[in-house]
Amino acid sequence: MEMERDLGDSSTAPNITNSTGAPDSALPVVVFTDRMVVLVVILALLTLLTVLANSAVITAICTTKKLHLPANYLICSLAFTDFLVAILVMPISILYIATEYWSLGQVVCEAWLSVDMTCCTCSILHLCVIALDRYWAITKAIEYARKRSARRAAVMVGIIWVISVFISIPPLFWRHRPGSHGPKQCIIEHDHVGYTIYSTFGAFYIPMTLILILYYRIYNAAKTLYQKRGSSRHLSNRSQTKTDSQNSLNHCRTAHTFCVSDLSTSDPTLEFDRLNATIRIPSFETDMDGADERSQICTSRERKAARILGLILGAFILCWLPFFLKELLVGLQVITASPQVSDFLTWLGYINSLINPLLYTSFNEDFKLAFKKLLRRKEHA
Repeated sequence: MEMERDLGDSSTAPNITNSTGAPDSALPVVVFTDRMVVLVVILALLTLLTVLANSAVITAICTTKKLHLPANYLICSLAFTDFLVAILVMPISILYIATEYWSLGQVVCEAWLSVDMTCCTCSILHLCVIALDRYWAITKAIEYARKRSARRAAVMVGIIWVISVFISIPPLFWRHRPGSHGPKQCIIEHDHVGYTIYSTFGAFYIPMTLILILYYRIYNAAKTLYQKRGSSRHLSNRSQTKTDSQNSLNHCRTAHTFCVSDLSTSDPTLEFDRLNATIRIPSFETDMDGADERSQICTSRERKAARILGLILGAFILCWLPFFLKELLVGLQVITASPQVSDFLTWLGYINSLINPLLYTSFNEDFKLAFKKLLRRKEHA
């Protein structure tokens, strides 16, 4: 989301000169400094990586039948939204930062700001819906499994886009005012406090609160399941022979509501448990040894779950909280932000579109295999 930028002050646009001396009609001459060239190269590289990462996720899901799951459709939709941010929003932002002058006209400005707000809001809301999908999957496994379908995922995605559009549309009714700004800038105005509160809470603060609550509950539910599963294994080992231990695990899968390893493999918070599903169950010499072993396994899995959840939540909050905090404070006229600070916080949010495809697929073995197949295809090609 592009932030406020005031280019009328010459101190904020040191690389713009006027070749003819005309006040506003003359085209500016842009002089790029070495520092600006380095900045543009870095931003262009981030944009390219964002395009490639999200393209890989979309291609992997579309070409791998094993990944054709409702949960993965949400991830695919998230990747598509982040892909739109990378191709429609980030390149124009680079041009704007490099020239410090808006030269693309009023229509492009209106379209760019609207697409920027819509896609970034949509990306954030996707994270909220993915968290909600995982929460239902782990707390209402059997009931939600019957409802979890491609159609349901499509409806959820549709609702996300409708909400995003309703959050980004209002400025179109007052942004274009003759004489309010010259052609030198394309900004989000902060002269409507009500809209600032409405947009920041709708696009970030409310979704962030829901995400924190949902993942907290997911972690607690997973922690409880690990403990129950460990207890079930321990009891089965005391009553059955080593040969029957695998049958006990199968009984766990049918007797309990669900086992952690049976959840959608698209869920990075629980994917690692699938890898541990075939852990050899040792023969316990004493009850104390069995309890210690069970406790160590549960503690290890809980720590890994906490670490993965910490990465997901940490990346999201680190990327977007500074931006929306600044937006709210600027809208309430508590502070003023320089163009440099605004650009930095805006791109910090854009980087979340690069991090999302990495975090939401890197803990999944099926995605890793799909990516390897894609690379092998490219090598053969």
